[in-house]
Amino acid sequence: MPHVEIKCFPGRTEEQKKECAEKITRAIVETLGCKEGSVSVAIKDIPESDWKEKVWDAQIVADEKVLYKKPEYTC
Repeated sequence: MPHVEIKCFPGRTEEQKKECAEKITRAIVETLGCKEGSVSVAIKDIPESDWKEKVWDAQIVADEKVLYKKPEYTC
């Protein structure tokens, strides 16, 4: 039952978000060997002004040991 939550700055269209969710779902199904119906993907818009507090500090830094792809920027 993989669940993926994506946080990004606002500005993407609904079509872009749907395409992203579809591609991520396919990658998860192919890589982890699960059924498409068991994958869920959420995309949340986080204003740039809130990024450091709500994402960088709370999730990126806090979860650094389990990040399989680390960002190439700092806050």
